[in-house]
Amino acid sequence: MRSLCTVLAGAALLLSGCAGPAPAEHEGVRIAATTPILADIARNVAGPDAQVDTLIPPGRDAHSFEPSLRTFRTVAHADIALANGLLLEPAGLMDAVREVAGGPVVEVADVASTRGAQLVPLVDNVALDAIWLGLRVTSGQPQEMWLENVSGPGAVAAYVVSTFGSPQVIFDSSDGVDPRRDRTQLPARAHTHVSWAFSQPGIYELRVGASGVRPATVRVAVGVTPPQARHVLDSGHIDITADAETGRVELRDGHAEYAVDDTVIAVPSSVYQPIPADAAYRFLGTPGADTYLLPQAVLGRHIHGEVDPHLWHNVANASMYAEVIAEELAQIDPSHGHDYRARAQRYREELGRIDAQVRAEIAGIAPQRRHLVTPHHGYAYLEQGYGVDQAGFVSPNPAVEPSPRDVIALRRTLDNLDVPAVFIERTAEASAATLRQTAAQLGIAVCEIYGDTLDEHVPTYADLMLHNASQLRRCLSADNSPDNSPLDSPSTQKEPQ
Repeated sequence: MRSLCTVLAGAALLLSGCAGPAPAEHEGVRIAATTPILADIARNVAGPDAQVDTLIPPGRDAHSFEPSLRTFRTVAHADIALANGLLLEPAGLMDAVREVAGGPVVEVADVASTRGAQLVPLVDNVALDAIWLGLRVTSGQPQEMWLENVSGPGAVAAYVVSTFGSPQVIFDSSDGVDPRRDRTQLPARAHTHVSWAFSQPGIYELRVGASGVRPATVRVAVGVTPPQARHVLDSGHIDITADAETGRVELRDGHAEYAVDDTVIAVPSSVYQPIPADAAYRFLGTPGADTYLLPQAVLGRHIHGEVDPHLWHNVANASMYAEVIAEELAQIDPSHGHDYRARAQRYREELGRIDAQVRAEIAGIAPQRRHLVTPHHGYAYLEQGYGVDQAGFVSPNPAVEPSPRDVIALRRTLDNLDVPAVFIERTAEASAATLRQTAAQLGIAVCEIYGDTLDEHVPTYADLMLHNASQLRRCLSADNSPDNSPLDSPSTQKEPQ
């Protein structure tokens, strides 16, 4: 990536008049938008009153684009620059935009978050991006909780980690379950954070008892599609609660209560990790061997100050983009403010219809099939808006080569969830080799999805959303076999079962 010095040198060249002619004149406002998606939304708002120029050409990877002298010229002659922000664009491009822009620079996603767009935080360690399962008692006296029985494909252990990092075992079924031994006492009206380990993927049933209440069975789906239930809990802080007043074992998330009979705890494949080498963890198995490990909530989510910048994969967020752009244009061009706002309103109504079509397509996929696997993390908002589970990826960051453990976790995800297809962006081909190879080895289809850009096949944002929804339904549906997509080949294509 070019350094800031290169950016400044380019800016100096531009301002000295040696960078070539300015873009063709336009009588109205000139807008420089970083990405094709942002530019398309802006054009729907601007109409004939403004000209929109795109800095990153269609079909290019937004994350790796480097500015050229043409970039400098476009930004310098613009009345306003629109960026997605939230670290989507490379630092070199944003340095160039801020250095030479003659008007305001608006990071649309950040502003949209103040108007109702919902941001999804990025998590340093994906193994922490899972439900936190603790224990709670409500009695005014100390109360005991214990494990009466476990059924499932492997062993279950629950433990707490002390201040000094040593584990204290609460339950351990690896050598059989004994309620006299597999128990703990909690102080009055207390709860405790607990780490849980499951040695194999599958469905577990934990029979939990407590003093003064009737025992109950808690179902946990580990690394597999949860069975049908009224509630599937896969995030937040949930406590297995002994309620002295009702005499029942329940699941609680703050003030919300869930009956164990119609609720399933879902544990994702992302928690699959090696058993610590410390001898104190031998109760989990052989050091270095892998297990499904839910960390105790006291560890936190380790959010590192960033959020997923791909807000547009939820149409509701893109609608907020249009509103932000209209207001910004009205500020710099008040004489057309009414027109900008009116076009934004019409476009938002169109996006509402697009949103309904996307929902209809996703509804055509059986819930147990709505698993999205891609080369890299980038579709959290598709999950936010439409319930498509971002089940797995090769590595969180496209700039980081996947480790052998990343590949093992990927294979586990594909096997455990019986995923019929994986999805690759055209611009991600260079980093998709591991996913392609794994899919070929498992006989899984490879289908196309659009992430950060548009092209001649998908020229508008609305086209992108409809294309992706159609691809998801076509490739993940249990009832329809996908034709070969542009990314498919005889060596990788397998029709979903």
